[in-house]
Amino acid sequence: MNKLFATVTAPRARAETKTMRMFVRDLVLDARIGAFDHEKQAPQRIRLNVDFRVADPGLPAHDRLDEVVCYDRLIGAIRDIIAAGHIHLLETLAHRIADRCLADPRIRSITVRIEKLDIIADAASVGVEIERTAP
Repeated sequence: MNKLFATVTAPRARAETKTMRMFVRDLVLDARIGAFDHEKQAPQRIRLNVDFRVADPGLPAHDRLDEVVCYDRLIGAIRDIIAAGHIHLLETLAHRIADRCLADPRIRSITVRIEKLDIIADAASVGVEIERTAP
């Protein structure tokens, strides 16, 4: 009896855990960011990479944007967060981006990587990367 029950329920459990990976690569934006006085004078170039795992319901039934997580809307949310005003820390920006994206219940996990491109003369970039999972 238990074997039959396990066989019947196992395929459904696997289907519920299907995900797909979506990403935004090398998005370069100007941001008012930095804790030092010289960083508060003008916007700085930052590069963002965002990877997220999304619940995969399978093939969209009608091939429409409202059936999927739209990366263009996520980029718009990132732009809105940056436009809202000066942020002292990259860590704060990364967490705000993660929180906004994870507000979509279809997004299961996210990795946000942010780099300052012009702050250290001898380095291509400095930055932070965070990983978050939906509760």
